Amino acid sequence: MKRARARRLERADKRHVWHPFTQMRDWERERAVIIERAKGNYLYDTDGYRYLDGVSSLWCNVHGHRVPELDRAVRRQLDRVAHSTFLGLSNVPAVELAERLARIAPRGLTRVFYADSGSAAVEIALKMAYQACQLRGLRDKKTFLRLTDAYHGDTIGSVSVGGIELFHEIFHPLLFKTYAVKGPYRYRDTYRGPESGYAEHCAMRVERILRRHHRKIAALVVEPLVQGAAGMLTHPRGYLRRLRQLTRKYGVYLIADEVATGFGRTGKMFACEREGVRPDFLCLAKGLTGGYLPLSATLTTEEVYRTFLGEYGEFKAFFHGHTYTANPLACAAALASLDVFERRGVIRGLDAKIGVLKAGLRTLAGLDHVGDTRQVGLMAGVELVRDKRTREPYPLTEKRGARVCLAARRQGVMLRPLGNVVVLLPPLSITAPELRRLLSVVERCIHEVTGER
Repeated sequence: MKRARARRLERADKRHVWHPFTQMRDWERERAVIIERAKGNYLYDTDGYRYLDGVSSLWCNVHGHRVPELDRAVRRQLDRVAHSTFLGLSNVPAVELAERLARIAPRGLTRVFYADSGSAAVEIALKMAYQACQLRGLRDKKTFLRLTDAYHGDTIGSVSVGGIELFHEIFHPLLFKTYAVKGPYRYRDTYRGPESGYAEHCAMRVERILRRHHRKIAALVVEPLVQGAAGMLTHPRGYLRRLRQLTRKYGVYLIADEVATGFGRTGKMFACEREGVRPDFLCLAKGLTGGYLPLSATLTTEEVYRTFLGEYGEFKAFFHGHTYTANPLACAAALASLDVFERRGVIRGLDAKIGVLKAGLRTLAGLDHVGDTRQVGLMAGVELVRDKRTREPYPLTEKRGARVCLAARRQGVMLRPLGNVVVLLPPLSITAPELRRLLSVVERCIHEVTGER
């Protein structure tokens, strides 16, 4: 009976569902994994197979699945109200969450605007930055500076400040104009100086554009420390701090997209903390609710907020909103997640796990077809190459990263690649033995897929 149900669901999925970032012809050919339940750091499919969640269910699960405190919080909120509009009304969990976020965010980020996705959080920051410039009389500031290889979401505004051609090239006619600067990618950069000088080398690229065009640029948009969807590209130490200095020097807002890096992923609550940076806008999502419900928040300063204040007839308000803005269920889950961070000392407990991951990556770096390993906190990428000496990549059509992940799935580990990069981004709740198992499976699967002995 159970197997028949699983096959029926699989057929229905292939008949009716369209999956994101997926070539559906491949999906129709392969066995579909349909998740039915989860517990701790594991997912269970309709056939009863168990998988270690090695990518935190697309980077959003923080404390594991079926966390008792989060389960109780959502149930309690269900007994009160599941949703009410935030236009002209407020709700208890949203107010309490805004207060908490302002307390734990980099000092000075006191205002919280809610939405329901990372893309929306970035769109909000872009529109706020643009409108703030217009309200300040800076009429020429109508565009943005972005990094190459950036990913900020898939709505038109967030794509406009993105930089992954594979995803977005076809949509170029729909996008607004931006200035682009080459982002840090040490492994494939032409820079040949010492590691200590790489941050300044990359910052000089940014300054050259700001020096020429700052009067036209409303904000610089950056993923702090790690450009996730580009393949876990890590920034050199000091780079983010230099970006903050340069944006202040040239009168440009700094938008920090911490959708992926926020909530402990880098070993701090927020990546900006690692370099003592306070951006003008901080975009949060993914781990905000512990991976339970869709919710995002864009934080900004009192100075930006007050730019929008005026009499009704001046029409200076920020005309933007979403149906599910500040959904009470999601806000209740987020509050419970922050409670778990505090009660369990989650951030304090990460150092040992980060060390286990670092040691495992050193082992993987010795494999013949691993060109580079990159890590910040519990975010890591393993870049596969055809030739280690020349750094020649595998053709994307060979799907080496995807094949490693499929092999890992057969061994009970759920992963997802980014081209030739195998991403390791487990829940913060992963144990050291589970982390060692994850690394061991990845090593075996790289051997299998690349033909190493």
